[in-house]
Amino acid sequence: MFVRDIRRLLLFVVPILILLCTIISFYRQSPALSRVNQWIQPAVDKTDSNQGKENAGLTHGEEAEVPISFGKPETGGNASPSYPTGNKSAPLDIQTSHQEIFSTSTSDKKYFSIDFVGKHNGMNPNIIPHPTLENTWIVAAQMVRGEDEQTVHFTELVCNAVFQGNVLRCLQSPNILPVVPTKGGKCEGDLAYFNFNVGPHDARVVYGPDTPYIIYGSNSQFTCFGQFIQDFRELIDWRGREAGSDRFLVGTEMQRPLPWNAIEKNWFPFWDPFGQMYIHYDVSPKRAFAQINADGSVGLDLSILTEADDAKCIAKYFPPILNSLESIHQASNSLKITMCKRTDAICIANESNTFIFTIWQHKTFYNFHGVYEPYIMLFQEQAPFAMHAVSKKPLWIHGRKQQLDRDTSDMFYVTSIAWKRPGVTYHGYLDDELFIGFGIEDRESGAIDVTAEELMSGLGLCAEA
Repeated sequence: MFVRDIRRLLLFVVPILILLCTIISFYRQSPALSRVNQWIQPAVDKTDSNQGKENAGLTHGEEAEVPISFGKPETGGNASPSYPTGNKSAPLDIQTSHQEIFSTSTSDKKYFSIDFVGKHNGMNPNIIPHPTLENTWIVAAQMVRGEDEQTVHFTELVCNAVFQGNVLRCLQSPNILPVVPTKGGKCEGDLAYFNFNVGPHDARVVYGPDTPYIIYGSNSQFTCFGQFIQDFRELIDWRGREAGSDRFLVGTEMQRPLPWNAIEKNWFPFWDPFGQMYIHYDVSPKRAFAQINADGSVGLDLSILTEADDAKCIAKYFPPILNSLESIHQASNSLKITMCKRTDAICIANESNTFIFTIWQHKTFYNFHGVYEPYIMLFQEQAPFAMHAVSKKPLWIHGRKQQLDRDTSDMFYVTSIAWKRPGVTYHGYLDDELFIGFGIEDRESGAIDVTAEELMSGLGLCAEA
């Protein structure tokens, strides 16, 4: 009787074990999955570990959004950093594959973490100098929710922070930014659940020439999920309110030239020499930008004036998109820079040496893990705003770790750039320091302070395309 039961058990278990071994063998040998050893190649959409929901844009983090394929890549472009062929456990040679940047203030030259000192943590941070307090910065970030926390409410945290050792720490538990929720109702099909969203997503707190703004995602009256802008001073205790612009005193939805995407993300404003504001919508597969009015309406897409020359620069310096697990898209806000030193007596800003710059990112999503590679882009500050230069290699923030056991690296998602010194709002010089803020694995926040000269040292000129 016992022997018969054992035989029955074996007849049941053995086929299951064979089936499992077959599945595992297929998984390991699959051509698509064998690309895991190329974890640092061009990027596809922006999100974190759960590709489905996050690519739709509502689970965690800055980069949750709908997957977008940009089709067949143009020939040329930057080579994609990857592990040596045939040895997927070998580390990248960062000195050759990337442009590594180092902190100007931390003792080990690594990035610093941001401590929110309360029961809530923040990710995807923004850092700007406090307008009146010395050695103090305003930090705003998306509140991190627990993995088992199910809610449609989204929140931006804000605090005043100071450096304590190698940490930027809030002086007290952060407050909630009083951003007014918006109504939409235009999300359909697989995106219908976006209609239940309450609160802002993935905010950017940015300095303009004379006014700080917050740009955030919320339910749209034009598409499923749109982008809004508001004077940041209206949401916090900000002295000196009488100075600066009087536009966007309430949350105002920004529009764009047609066509709309169902989910709009990561738009950034920039300003020409006369103080006129424009909105930059896309960096890939081609740029899109337009002048914005006080009610959020916009003019024509002006990128048509530079499209031909921009396409040559994109083809030369942007990484090619190899498949649907990769994409390229905007990431940070913009700043203006004059390409000489503020301390140099002969340094005078003019149209030949002054540009707008931003950071865009190339994402891969191999091995169910997002990896983001940041690049700098400069473009002219006066119309028609043509591209001027692009990073030859992606930036590597010192302190970011490779994870050889998983053939990947830390997920750093850049969200913001800002001049570090108080009084420097939008326009800086090569010897000025700036913050680069980023989220880490959709769980926490970090940033690095670096001189603009170091950041700009790895650029390739579009004229060489």
